[in-house]
Amino acid sequence: EGKGKRRNPLHDFKKTGELMLIKVNKTLEVKTKLLNTTEQCAKRCSRNKGLSFTCRAFAYDRVTKRCHWLSFNSLTNGVRKKQDHAFDLYEKKDYVRNCIIGKGAEYKGTISVTKSGIQCQAWNSMIPHEH
Repeated sequence: EGKGKRRNPLHDFKKTGELMLIKVNKTLEVKTKLLNTTEQCAKRCSRNKGLSFTCRAFAYDRVTKRCHWLSFNSLTNGVRKKQDHAFDLYEKKDYVRNCIIGKGAEYKGTISVTKSGIQCQAWNSMIPHEH
């Protein structure tokens, strides 16, 4: 292991400057803590360390140096986008990317129609196809 070759945890996130997400749906979760770098915020979001939910994004308050870990992202229902100069939004690429690798077992995006436009079958359904 070469020193200084550590992967930057921010690589897994898509950054949108000056944007904050406001949850309209009250069941969505947020956890906030004072952490002084975006890298630290990202690392914790990636590992879900100390979070009671799956972290899908975090907003970093540049003024107060606070992390706001989010159980949602800009594609989630019940979420509003808000321009905010104090914040930068970092969304986990896995959840905003719409590319399918291999069989797609790891796919976490939002596409629900096939290439030809047919509605996908729900995972919990055995109709019309069994798994």
